[in-house]
Amino acid sequence: MLDLDNIQSLSLYHYQSCPFCVMTTHAIDQMNIDVERRDIQLEQEHYQALLKGGGNTQVPCLLIEKNDGEAHWLFESMDIIAFVQQYSSHLHSSSK
Repeated sequence: MLDLDNIQSLSLYHYQSCPFCVMTTHAIDQMNIDVERRDIQLEQEHYQALLKGGGNTQVPCLLIEKNDGEAHWLFESMDIIAFVQQYSSHLHSSSK
């Protein structure tokens, strides 16, 4: 499991007509956390980054970048939603 205290940024690779992406972005919107959106159909550089870093172009994909420079590519909408829920809970419990 990833160290939730060591996360620098989150980026979601997606495209608008993907139903799994829509479900994932809706869940992320409800969590009140900062996740950059990277549409692979609108920006060729995002498509290439996903292919190079993630190994394929499956979306949705969440790029989790850690403070030490390590990157973790998380595929599958339900896995992404579960991670974002856990991360959101961690952030909100840490800030109390």
